[in-house]
Amino acid sequence: MGWFVPGRRNRVTLLLSIDVLELLRCPDCRASLNRHGDGYVCTGCQRAFPQERGVARFVPPENYADSFGFQWQRYARTQLDDASSDESDKDFRRKTGLSPEDIRGKLVLDVGCGMGRFAEVATRWGARVVGVDLSAAAEVAARNLADREFVALQADVFSLPFAAESFDFIYSIGVLHHTPNCEQAVKALPQYLKPGGTLAVWLYSAYNRWYRFSDLYRRVTHRLPAKTLHGMLRVVVPTVNAVDSALRVIPGIGRPLSGIVRYVFPVNRNPNPQWRVLDTFDWYSPRYQSKHTYEEVFRWFESCGMQDLRVVEVPISVQGRKPLP
Repeated sequence: MGWFVPGRRNRVTLLLSIDVLELLRCPDCRASLNRHGDGYVCTGCQRAFPQERGVARFVPPENYADSFGFQWQRYARTQLDDASSDESDKDFRRKTGLSPEDIRGKLVLDVGCGMGRFAEVATRWGARVVGVDLSAAAEVAARNLADREFVALQADVFSLPFAAESFDFIYSIGVLHHTPNCEQAVKALPQYLKPGGTLAVWLYSAYNRWYRFSDLYRRVTHRLPAKTLHGMLRVVVPTVNAVDSALRVIPGIGRPLSGIVRYVFPVNRNPNPQWRVLDTFDWYSPRYQSKHTYEEVFRWFESCGMQDLRVVEVPISVQGRKPLP
């Protein structure tokens, strides 16, 4: 079918093997949808879902994920792999346990796709990917992956607009802990897996208490306008990193003092200056941010009937399989 997405130069019709209309359901009454102009309308309750800037909208334009929309509009391509970096490829493997052989030719759901960082990896590996994001970052993903087997939707993980048992694989990397209820967000996903399908999630770890001060600061920082917070961090992040680097070369007391600075003033220390500010903003801007243990996440998977659970490389990464009939 034809799916309208914004191309790199002009608005084009990209022919995909993803039959989007076949997958979609009304998030309210679960009835099927029909095309209505550029968008969709529910055949049951008649609710309309517009399509704007290449993305169908199943949620109001403003919500608790607005800071992520700001973040990915500003850093639209910062974390995409290129000739100089394959960090997203490595992260995808380490946080999902998936390989190109697993997902090649499969239909995959990326929950919290952001600007398309991991969907770029999955489509490069040969998967057909549907990406959903609660924020306007879905627009950025649609632009970044306009030449791929990829469709972006703006939707809520707690009421996804899909038919049951639609996807071969579902993954969510660093997203569900930013929802009001991470447990319910995880439990909402297996229903959309085909029998035998795989779910992989990566969540913030509760085992290491380094984040205590960042949680304290977040009580204030998440209330700041995204633009204001970002402007502050553009000054704070390089300053803290400079102080840390200076302390570490002092003989004797330097490294202990550096450890105190890192604990009291948590900022990202990626070698790339843009990544440092971006990831630090990602810590301090969200309204919701929970941390979890393997015991918790295994219980959630098991309560949904998931089988063959396994721990993946980076805490907290869990993968499970939906049983066959």
